[in-house]
Amino acid sequence: MSVVLLVAVLAFAVVRPRGWPEAVAAVPAALVVLATGAISVPHAVAEVERLAPVVAFLAAVLVLARLCADEGLFEAAGSLMARLCSGSPKRLLGSVFGVAAAITAVLSLDATVVLLTPVVFATASRLGARPKPHVYACTHLANSASLLLPVSNLTNLLAFTAAGISFTRFAGLMALPWLAAIAVEYAVFRLFFASDLAAGADAGLPVPPRKAPTFVLVVLGLTLVGFAVTSPLGVDPAWAAFGGALVLGVRALVRRTTTPRALFGSTSVPFLVFVLALGVVVRAVVDNGLSDAVGHLIPTGSTLLALLGLAAVAAVLANLINNLPAVLVLLPLAASGGTGAVLAVLIGVNIGPNLTYVGSLATLLWRRILHQHDTSADLGEFTRLGLLTVPVSLVLAVLGLWAGLTVIGG
Repeated sequence: MSVVLLVAVLAFAVVRPRGWPEAVAAVPAALVVLATGAISVPHAVAEVERLAPVVAFLAAVLVLARLCADEGLFEAAGSLMARLCSGSPKRLLGSVFGVAAAITAVLSLDATVVLLTPVVFATASRLGARPKPHVYACTHLANSASLLLPVSNLTNLLAFTAAGISFTRFAGLMALPWLAAIAVEYAVFRLFFASDLAAGADAGLPVPPRKAPTFVLVVLGLTLVGFAVTSPLGVDPAWAAFGGALVLGVRALVRRTTTPRALFGSTSVPFLVFVLALGVVVRAVVDNGLSDAVGHLIPTGSTLLALLGLAAVAAVLANLINNLPAVLVLLPLAASGGTGAVLAVLIGVNIGPNLTYVGSLATLLWRRILHQHDTSADLGEFTRLGLLTVPVSLVLAVLGLWAGLTVIGG
């Protein structure tokens, strides 16, 4: 029953009939597993308590990203990409990769998918370039370029908590995997979309210059410093995220560029509730046998082969049940293997979803944005691109993690 409910919740999240939020299915499913005894009340409470700090952190980052968008950060990024490319689609792709990787790392993958993708569409259109390579780059980098910082992805926040390491050590260990994944993606994109990139740009419309919001960039920089400083002191880095959001939020309210209602709405409360309810459903599945079944599949130890095996299992599971449930299932099992095992799982659940539409919620959001721009992604093309990028990215990213563990330790 728990598995059936989990599948139903994920199917609802994929389809989202009438645009209803994912929580519409997840909350009743969580109540059912509680009412039927599929999960005990203490276990459900413990799961909610475990996820609550992560969800609060996510809410602060979502508000921060929305305020950055209101201040014109993403429009400035579009203007920068247009200036750097000088009308060349190939250089535009490089610019998109750089901007998308940076935004994903600092403001999370949702910012790249929801806020940057429309800007990339507009920039390519104004330059007369074919948008497909650049728009596909947004969804691929939203997943694979979200490895660097704990704040880059909800899965990162969960792994960061499970690993029990500092913010700076997390970033240090994930720097090489992050760079490896981006490099593979860029090389494959240049070859896969060669005809689109070689077509050249038409005489497009000029992209109006947009000055970067200096105050926003300073606040973001100080917020990142806050992440690095609070972690070694034993202070939850979420306070740094709340601080950055508070500074920009108060400024926006004083200048009347936003409202309290808009700020509250940017926290995406229905999605946060969905995460908590999904956690309860997944815990019910784990308690009723999935933990034992998956436990027999995952390798133990911190050798290179063990890390590769963990990443592979995580990638497969992410494409079967979505990356968020996959990381909730695997982290308790991998935690006994130490920091390396936890981060190998993270590599699998972040890079693996580029293989299928259903691998991550970010990809589902990206597809909806394509439809809003009267564009659709071809399933065969998306899968072929994933088959070319995911296996190589996984292997090289794990090699980077293993090298980092060897040099600086877990």
